[in-house]
Amino acid sequence: MERIYRNLDDATKLRISQKLKGRTMSDSHKQAISDAMKAYWATIPYRPSENNESNNQSHETSMQKTNSN
Repeated sequence: MERIYRNLDDATKLRISQKLKGRTMSDSHKQAISDAMKAYWATIPYRPSENNESNNQSHETSMQKTNSN
């Protein structure tokens, strides 16, 4: 399953956090993970808010009406 948006439920974040507690890693390994995750998350967009979607749709509709005249 591939991620579409960045946002996760708080329950999901908690499960991930609990699962990863207690693991030990070297500083170089932590830095490598950090660099890789920064590059990965740069490609994943934020979930558009419902307000933005409705505003964009009404703006696009009004633009289409203006352009068609």
